[in-house]
Amino acid sequence: MLSQLLAKKTDFSSVESTDGPSLKRTLGPWGLTALGIGAVIGGGIFVITGQAAAEHAGPAIVLAFIIAAVCCSFTALCYAEFATLIPMSGSSYSYAYATLGELAAWFIGWNMVLEYGVSASAVAVSWTGYFTSLLDHFGLHLPAALTNAPLAFSNDHLVTTGALFNLPAVAIVLLLTWLCYIGIRESSGANTAMVALKVALIVIVIVAGWHYVDPKLWHPFIPTAQGPEKYGWGGIMRAATLVFFAYIGFEATSTAAQEAKNPQRDLPIGTLASLAICTVLYIGMAAVLTGLLPFDQLGTAEPVVTAVKAHPQLNWLRWLVEIGALIGLSSVILVMIIAQPRIFMIMGRDGLLPPVFAKLHPRYCTPHINTLITGFGIALLAAVFPLDILGDLVSMGTLIAFVAVCLGVMILRRTQPDLPRTFRVPAATLTCTLGVISCLVLLYWENWYNWTLMGLWTLLGFGIYFGYSFRHSKLRTR
Repeated sequence: MLSQLLAKKTDFSSVESTDGPSLKRTLGPWGLTALGIGAVIGGGIFVITGQAAAEHAGPAIVLAFIIAAVCCSFTALCYAEFATLIPMSGSSYSYAYATLGELAAWFIGWNMVLEYGVSASAVAVSWTGYFTSLLDHFGLHLPAALTNAPLAFSNDHLVTTGALFNLPAVAIVLLLTWLCYIGIRESSGANTAMVALKVALIVIVIVAGWHYVDPKLWHPFIPTAQGPEKYGWGGIMRAATLVFFAYIGFEATSTAAQEAKNPQRDLPIGTLASLAICTVLYIGMAAVLTGLLPFDQLGTAEPVVTAVKAHPQLNWLRWLVEIGALIGLSSVILVMIIAQPRIFMIMGRDGLLPPVFAKLHPRYCTPHINTLITGFGIALLAAVFPLDILGDLVSMGTLIAFVAVCLGVMILRRTQPDLPRTFRVPAATLTCTLGVISCLVLLYWENWYNWTLMGLWTLLGFGIYFGYSFRHSKLRTR
């Protein structure tokens, strides 16, 4: 029994469809880099930055971003090496299957639903806030019953709010689901355009806002601790676990491996370049926000707008900020809807999910059924749950996947050292070890409530695995 649970997959030829349509290889290095940036820059820079600064780190939110970036950089190097060895759309699921065994692969794949599906729902909820703010400029107002979640978490209890559902969040998710349904070329082109626009707008905000920064607001850089997670170094570490959510998605490039023209060359470029560009933009935006307004006033749903409104000379930026936020959040949702169905597709071809998950559209050559399942699932979560509930599990699931990828590189270096690698992690043992340690440190700073939710999510996943996947695994039936 144990040997079956630890069985490793060494033949990945089955991930290519041989009896029907296959995925189209249309993405180059720029398209993959844009895919990574599109997944990363969104809710983190437009929402979480202000909240983490106000409640945990103060001006030292810059350090929190750096800590999270260091953690991600170790993992990015490992993703880059794996992408050259196993250029398949399963991402960390496929990597775990090759190195840690089937049970671990299922556990990682199940957690990736949190990383892509649930995080997209959280971003869609944030999208509603900026959309309604933009409508205010035109004197248009949607009823509160159609812009809020009917459920909320208050005093450790799930309560009703009286709202019907979050209509704007549902609308944007379904629109982007349709775009992903008709093809990777069309959805990638739309994503590249959105990425170019939002990066340009963010640079404008940083450059224009820098002229009005008051350096006095950066002192003290690390506010005196007022509790284990409020300011001081404890607050910085807690903020790092929050802003880590802002980096989720840079590895989404690996889910498009089977649609890359030259995956061995282009995937490492896309993964590392997207992480580097996003880190620079995050640090610049965090420094500007905390320099424009006292950090304790940034804990709003729209911290960038809040900081800009504090300076009448920057009122012209408000429109750009809101438009940039809508574009940025839309591209994150789009990339997540691209990524999650491809994970399901690989798991379906491995037999861990029903065969319907492995089907491709005969005309569009996309995993159309998975795309519909993903889109409607994301829309449902965004319709009924608020941001704080949706965001609880996302970072934890991602960190666990990152640990598996770092361990996998070390294992494969020992078990199959002669495999041709067009990209190699420098100082692999040290880099991978630091990657594992940094992820575990961030997991340590998660609170008990998140661990409880993670435990329940894991039990549900294992129930599905032992109820269906274990008996239908193609690795075992062969």
